[in-house]
Amino acid sequence: MSDPHFSLLVLRCQALEASKRFYERLGFRFVEEQHGDGPLHYASEEAGMVFELYPSREEDVADRTRLGFRVTNLEEIVAHLETVNRHVIADDVVYIAQDPDGRRVELRERTT
Repeated sequence: MSDPHFSLLVLRCQALEASKRFYERLGFRFVEEQHGDGPLHYASEEAGMVFELYPSREEDVADRTRLGFRVTNLEEIVAHLETVNRHVIADDVVYIAQDPDGRRVELRERTT
C-alpha cells in the first residue's frame, strides 16, 4: 500500500505580484526562481512541500481550484484579507477568502 505525500503545488496566476502578496500574508516565504529559459516565478518550500506561483499563459483557462490551509494567527491574518464567508464546522472557525485570481482559499487555525 502506498503512503502518498503532497510535495508540489503550482498555481498559474494572472496577477502574479498580487498573488505573491496574498499568500505571503498567509505565512509563505517566496524566492524568485527561473529554470533554464522558463518564466520567472516564485517558489516557497514549507513543511516539505514546494508551492510555486507562475505567471499564467494566454492559453491557460480560468482556474477554479479551491485550496485550504491551516495557519497560525488566523484572526490576525483574516483582518488583512477580504473574506468571502465565515462559518463554524465541528468547533473550527473557518474563513473562506478569495485570492487575486478568484480561487477560494479556506483558512483554519493551526492547532499543532
